[in-house]
Amino acid sequence: MRALVQRVSEARVRTEGSVVGEIGRGLCVLVGVTHDDDESVARKLAEKVWHLRVFPDDDGTMNLPVADAGGEVLVVSQFTLYGNTERGRRPSWVDAARPERAEPLVDAFAEALRVLGARVATGEFGAHMDVELVNDGPVTLMLEVRTRDAAL
Repeated sequence: MRALVQRVSEARVRTEGSVVGEIGRGLCVLVGVTHDDDESVARKLAEKVWHLRVFPDDDGTMNLPVADAGGEVLVVSQFTLYGNTERGRRPSWVDAARPERAEPLVDAFAEALRVLGARVATGEFGAHMDVELVNDGPVTLMLEVRTRDAAL
């Protein structure tokens, strides 16, 4: 699984003009799933995101995780994180998991964050979404957890 994590002062996602998920200060997390991902990978990625120290402490150093900063998490499915552009100009999506495999794992990722204590908002899987955010910093990181990493 891959996650593009952005520290935000606010973020929201709309489908068909209506807001379906919205947060204040926190993290906007775009999540992509590949073929061999499973629930253990989703849990491990959620732990990495929850404990990622990207919020400033009293000295202004990025030293606090979203949990300690009192932030929220917006989770948005994003199969294009597995787009491959090595050949040609049109991305290949063969590394992205099919929707019937990906949706339960994106849900498992969001639920694992909730179990850890996060207030989580989500987009709508498979829908055309408009994601609005104010990137704070800017701080943007790409995280990846593979099946072999989740076993550690």
